[in-house]
Parts: sequence; C-alpha cells; structure tokens
Amino acid sequence: MRSVREAWKAAVASAVADMLAEKGADPSLSEAVAAEAPPDAAMGDVGFPMFPFAKALRMGPPQIAAALADRLVAEASAGAAPAGTVKAVGPYLNVFLDRASVAAQALGSRSLGSSYGRSSSLAGSKVMIEFSSPNTNKPLHLGHLRNDVLGESSARILKANGAEVMKINLVNDRGVHICKSMLSYMAYGGGRVPEDEGKKTDHFVGDYYVRFNDLKKDDPKAEEKAQELLVKWEAGDPETIALWKKMNEWAVGGIRRTYDRTGVSFDKYYYESQIYLTGKDEVQKGLASGVFFKADDGSVRVDLSPIGLEEKVLLRKDGTSIYMTQDLGLAIHRHQDWPFDRLVYVVANEQQYHFKVLFYILKRLGYDWADNLFHLSYGLVNLPEGRMKTREGTVVDADALLDSLRELALEEIQAKGREDAVGDPLDTAEKIALGAVHYYLAQATPSKDMIFNPKESLSFNGNTGPYIQYMGARISSLLRKRDRGEGSASKGSVRPELLSSPSEWELVRLVSSYPEAVEQAGAEYNPAIVAAHVYAIASAFSKFYHDEPILSCEDPDQAATRLALSEAVLVVLKNGLELLCIPFLEAM
Repeated sequence: MRSVREAWKAAVASAVADMLAEKGADPSLSEAVAAEAPPDAAMGDVGFPMFPFAKALRMGPPQIAAALADRLVAEASAGAAPAGTVKAVGPYLNVFLDRASVAAQALGSRSLGSSYGRSSSLAGSKVMIEFSSPNTNKPLHLGHLRNDVLGESSARILKANGAEVMKINLVNDRGVHICKSMLSYMAYGGGRVPEDEGKKTDHFVGDYYVRFNDLKKDDPKAEEKAQELLVKWEAGDPETIALWKKMNEWAVGGIRRTYDRTGVSFDKYYYESQIYLTGKDEVQKGLASGVFFKADDGSVRVDLSPIGLEEKVLLRKDGTSIYMTQDLGLAIHRHQDWPFDRLVYVVANEQQYHFKVLFYILKRLGYDWADNLFHLSYGLVNLPEGRMKTREGTVVDADALLDSLRELALEEIQAKGREDAVGDPLDTAEKIALGAVHYYLAQATPSKDMIFNPKESLSFNGNTGPYIQYMGARISSLLRKRDRGEGSASKGSVRPELLSSPSEWELVRLVSSYPEAVEQAGAEYNPAIVAAHVYAIASAFSKFYHDEPILSCEDPDQAATRLALSEAVLVVLKNGLELLCIPFLEAM
C-alpha cells in the first residue's frame, strides 16, 4: 500500500502546486500535503486534509477538495494519475486505492521473507542503547523484564530501520546494597556455595540480600557495618575484595543465564565498579570554565534555574562524586569510544529528573551531541495486589515467573493431547511462556504504569502473545497441508484481483502497512506500535479464516490466492514477533 499511497500523495501534491501557482502563491507550500487514514473505510483508503492551503488559495477547504477531485479525475481519464478513484468528502480529498494493485504489492511480501518491513530510514545513523542495568545483589525480576524487552525490542526495530546499533549494559556492582548482601552472607553463609543448596547463582546471592532484614534484627549495628564494609571495599581491603568478586561472579553469571533464556544480548558491558570515579575531572573543568560554581560549604554545584530546577550538587564538600558525576563522565567516555548519533537510556520514569539534569549539564559543557540523548522512560510494573518490594521478598522473580508460565503452558498442551503435534512439549511450553511475558510487557505504551496479570498474559484468546503465536502456527499448518497436496490451491494461479471481500481487503491493508508500523516504532522508540500491528493482523486473519474457505475453496485460483495472502500474513507475523523478542512456533 505504501508505494501506491506515496504515488497518490505525489499526485495530490503536484495538483496542489499547480493550483497554488495559478493563484500566484508559492507552489512549494504543496509540501504540506499529508496523508491520513479516514476514520471509516467506507470513506476511502487515504485522506488528504486541505486545511493547510485555505489561506494561500483563498478558498475554503471543501472547495479546494472539490476542485482537486475534478483535476485528478481529468488526469486519471488521461492516464496521468495513479490507479484508483478520488472523492471530495468535506475538507478532505479521499482516495479509494486500486485494490488489485495494493493486493499485488502485499502478496509480493512473500518473496521478501525476513527482509519485509526493513527500511533504510535510519541508514547511516549510529545508535547506542543502554538497558537492563541489573544490581548484583539480586536476580532479575519482572521490572527488569519490562526494561529488557523494551531495550532489546527497540534495538531490533532500530536495526530493521537501517541503524547501526550498539547494545550496552551498565552493571551496578558496587555500593552499600552490595555490601548488605555480603554482610548477610558473612553472617549466615557459613562458606556455602550455590551448588550446596541447588540454587541458581544469582538467586543464591539474592537470598542473602533479603536476609539482611533478619541481620538487622539480630545486630542493631548492621546498617553501620554495611557502610564500614563499603569503606573497606573502596580502600581495596583484600579480604573484602575477594568476597565481593566471588559474590558478583555468582550474581552476574546467573543473570547472564536469564538473558540467554529470554533472547536478550549485549554488545558491551560496563561495570560501575570500574567507572564510578569517572566524571570528576569533567566537573573540575566545568568549575574552571564557570559552568559550575563552588558553594559556601565547599561542594561543587550547577545552577539549574534555566530549566526551572534547584541547584544540583556534583561533587560533595569532601570531593566525593555522586551518580550524576559518574553518568557525566560515562556519557563522554562512551561517545569517545563509539561516536554515536544518538544515545538512548532505557530507564524507569522515576529517573526523569536525573536525565533532564544530565542532558542539560552535558549541553552546558559544550557537547553538541547532548542534543541527541534520549530517555526512553517507562512506567512501573505492579502486581494486582500492589507494588513489588525487593527487601521484603515480594518481587516477581523473572526465572520463577517463566517457570510457572511454562508449567501452565505445558499443562495446556497435555490437556489438549498436543504432545506429539508440537514435537518437544517442554521447549514449546517455554516459547509460549516467553511469548506471553514479552508480548504483555511490549504491548503497553512504555510511559504508562502497568499491572501484570500472569494468567491473562498466557491466554490463548485475545490480545496476547500466545494468541498471536497460535495464528502463526495455524497458517503454518495450512501451508503444510498444501505441500501435502490437500485442497485445490496447487492447481490454481495467484490472482490478486480476486481479493475483494472485506476480510481479505483488511488483511491486504495490514500486510501492506506493516513497514510503516516498523518505521514509526523506530522513530518513536515504541515497540508497542509493532505489537499493536501484529495483534491487528492476527485478529484480522482469524476473521478471514472464519469467513472465507481457503484449502476447501472449490475455485483453484481463489484457493491459491487466499493461501498466498495467508503466507503474506505469516511473513508479517514472523518478522513482527522477531522484533518483539517472541519465539515463532510452527505448531502449537
């Protein structure tokens, strides 16, 4: 549809330019021609609002639309306009596209396969995207899963639009929270290792962080001792460093196993322990140049009144740095490492203040690329019963969640007697679980808080990952039957003009507009746009499958054409699920 729609946009713009020239107005104003989707399909396939040209043409938008319609009808009769018909509808010029042309374009997606939906809209741009950023005192939880799917999916979408992408992970492996899990282990661990308790290594460490609450009850000075342990770590105390390294290796090793399980990967890891002093020199340079100032208490600060905020400390009076100082230095270091055109931070909306200040300070320091920093802010993930709290042990652990959903999916496979049909039931159940979680988290607009309901996410009906996976499996089954010679499709020819029913046209429209959805998702850093499109096409296919016979169609050409349309839908489902980090299933 896009190439046909673009042809009509060019034709409308040319006609508007001619009208402007005739009125003595600037023809370049025709660049304001914009294509929209009419609210009702009965009104047309593409609408062009005429409001932007009323002043220059000294005409009302409805009159402009009527005059343009007459011009384009005349051009069409002379063979000088794209295929289709035009109609003035109030202030809009609406176009009814030639359905055979659009259908032929949609069916062409079959030959493009995995490249369908890819574009060069971001070609030549280098995008660095930071996401996940786990702490090494606990395993990944549900909130991390939302961060991970937003980051991984955004990276895949950016690549699909032609960008060169570097995925990075800043591991928070230092600080008093790490020392609390260490102190707890020293008190209760007794030298045990994860294998002794049969636990995944990051869970082993996380258990001791939760047990710090017990330690505070047993030892009133536990908080004070954790701070003392941090001082020892910063001083390089060998015994403290040895325990820190051991527990961090357990934590990071377990977290990486979860990344492998969920299909998340990174091109580079940064560790806070290696860079936490970064940025102090930059602050001193800013102080010398007058960008920052020294307060009466000896701390170095920045005036944030130009952006409506209070002044911010960058170096404490004792010369120690804060997170802002670290992030200043790290951003500069990263740009030196890999000169990006854009750096995207996938971080919860609780940190909006932090990134607003960070971006402002970098601009004040004279870094032009600071204009290309972006905070992909996302809302919290809560449970139906309320907010998760790590220290109270009430978080939804990522591994445990996936395990439980896998078991529920396996029970469903067994209840339906599908073990032989799916091949490896446990592997299929695992992929259904991943589809359930990733889709549920990706389909919500990133900026909004959300409530995660595990049972809803696993439903095989409605707006869920398993539902979309099932539609892909259903089409795959149709194609296997065709390959076995079932039905009349193998005897027929594909004829795009036969796709004329409402359910067929809806699928044609959605297949054709998929590349636009991918491009929009890349421009807005919003995987929910792809999720919405993939669900829409899965839902539309379900209606088409119900309304129109495919393999059982008696007309061989009709059967072959409907099967070709099904195959085009399958291309979109496969490619869309890949962008959302959701496994595709041939059978369910």
